[in-house]
Amino acid sequence: MLVGLLIAIVIAALASQLVEYGGGGGEPPSRPGVDLLPDAGEHASAEATLQRAFDTHREGFWIEASGRVVRVLADDREGSRHQRIIVMLGTSQTLLVAHNIDIAPRVERIEAGDHLRFRGEYVWNAQGGVIHWTHHDPDGTEIGGWLEHRGRRYR
Repeated sequence: MLVGLLIAIVIAALASQLVEYGGGGGEPPSRPGVDLLPDAGEHASAEATLQRAFDTHREGFWIEASGRVVRVLADDREGSRHQRIIVMLGTSQTLLVAHNIDIAPRVERIEAGDHLRFRGEYVWNAQGGVIHWTHHDPDGTEIGGWLEHRGRRYR
């Protein structure tokens, strides 16, 4: 009976990991407490995911998507310095991309109308949301994010 109980506990633990990671083929979260959404790599699917997240105030997940640069804002110089870029998705949702330039290189020669691909963590706000963690993990233990502009990846 004790052996059966132990087997049931192990099976339950494995099943919860499969659910947490979106099934057996999913990628584990790159930071504790942050989940990856399955199948978010496709452009239309990523846009739909971001729209649903905005509509439902969901946040704290990693996503890859792209958009058109609407505006390049002045850098945020409080605390860690961030290059700030507003992008618009095909759904007309806007996102603020906050790219930490104390950790990753600044995106060069970026301007309104440019195309920007990104991988980062989504945080909800009333203006559409923020994408941050668009850089490598300085500790080298996590996956991290990036920006792609004019054929160059900034991490």
